[in-house]
Amino acid sequence: MIIVILHIFFASNNKGINIWYYDIFLMDFIAEIQAFAKNIPTISEKIATEEGTKNALIMPFIRILGYDVFNPNEVNPVLIADVGTKKGEKVDYAIMKDGNPVILVECKAVSADLNKEHASQLFRYFSVTPAKVGILTNGIVYQFFTDLEAKNKMDQKPFLEINLLDIKEPLIAELKKFTKQGLNLDELEDTASQLKYTREIIQIINKEFSKPSEEFVKFFAKQVYPKTLTAQAKDKFTIITKESLNQFLLEKINDRLKSAMEPETPKLPTEPIEGNLTQPLEENSEEIVTTEEEYEGYYIVKAILTETTDPVRVVMRDAKSYCAILFDDNNRKPICRFYFNTKQKSIGVFDNETRTENKIPINNLNELFKMAEHFKKIIAMYEPKKPEKLAVQ
Repeated sequence: MIIVILHIFFASNNKGINIWYYDIFLMDFIAEIQAFAKNIPTISEKIATEEGTKNALIMPFIRILGYDVFNPNEVNPVLIADVGTKKGEKVDYAIMKDGNPVILVECKAVSADLNKEHASQLFRYFSVTPAKVGILTNGIVYQFFTDLEAKNKMDQKPFLEINLLDIKEPLIAELKKFTKQGLNLDELEDTASQLKYTREIIQIINKEFSKPSEEFVKFFAKQVYPKTLTAQAKDKFTIITKESLNQFLLEKINDRLKSAMEPETPKLPTEPIEGNLTQPLEENSEEIVTTEEEYEGYYIVKAILTETTDPVRVVMRDAKSYCAILFDDNNRKPICRFYFNTKQKSIGVFDNETRTENKIPINNLNELFKMAEHFKKIIAMYEPKKPEKLAVQ
C-alpha cells in the first residue's frame, strides 16, 4: 500500500518530500470525513440524547482524527476538572498527550443549537487544565476555542468552526492540524490566530456585501465623487456601493464559469513518432479508468521530484494503454509511463540520449524509488540550468 511505502520513504529528513507525505494523507483524511458526513443525516434521525450523540457521532469523529477512543491514555472520558467549590466535574472527553490533556471536548445533543448554547462548562474546564484547545460540539458542528485574547482564559468566540453537513475543504485541511499525526502544540497559537482573524474578516465582508456600513460607503465614494458627501449623496452611494459589490461578485463568478466551460486545446503533436518522446497521449474516452495503483505511482513520482522541481509541474494524464506522468502537462515531455493493465506491470522510461522508451518490468511500486535518479535526470533534460552571469568588474 502507498501509505506503508511512503512512510518508509519519507522517514528521511527531506523537508520537501515530507510536505507531499502530508498532502497524500490530507486527501485520504478529506475523503474519510466526507464519507462519514454522508451518513450523519440518517444517523441523527435515530438519536436524541447527548449520550447517543457521543456514541454515534462524536466518538467516531475523534477516531477519524486518529485518536484511540478506547485508550484512556489518548482519550480520557473521565478526566476530573475541579473548579473552585465545584468538585468532581468531569470533562466529556479529554484528548491526551504525554499524560496531559491538550484538547477538551464538551458534548451536546445532536439537536442542540451551538449558537444558543453557552460553553460555560468548557470555559471553566479550560481555565483549570493545561489544555490548549476546547471543542464544543453537537456531533455535526464543531467549534474550536483557545486563549488568544488572554492566557489560560478561553476566548468567547471560536477560531474555527466545522459543519460536517456543509463541508468546506479549506477548513477540513485546517482540521487536519488537530489530528494525532498533525497536532503541533508549538504552532497552535499561530494557526489559531490566523484562522480566527480570517474567519472574522470573512464575516465582515459578508456583512458589508449585504448591508454596506457608512465607513465602507465613504471609502468608495471619496475615490469617485469629488463633491462633499451630503446625506442625500451618502444614501445614493450606499445603493451604488451595494450594487457595485454584487456586480463585481457576479462578474467574478461568470469569469470562473467561462474558464471552466472552455474546452482545453489538445496538446497533440502533428507528427508523432512511435516509441519516443513525441509519442502523443491517446485521447480520453469513457473507457479510460484511472486505477488506485496508478494514482499511487503518480504520488510516488511526484514526491521523488519534489526536491528537483515544483511538484505542481508534475502532472498525470491517463490513456487507454498506459498512464503518462508528464512535465508541465506537455506530452512531449513525459517523465515516465505506467503500464499497469497487463499481466506483467512495467514502467516506461526514456533514454536521455536516444529519446527512446524502454519498458522496465516491475513487481511492486517500491521499485519506482530505484528509478529516482533517472526521473531527476529527465527533469534536468527538460529544464537545463541557466549559466550564471559573470559579475562585471
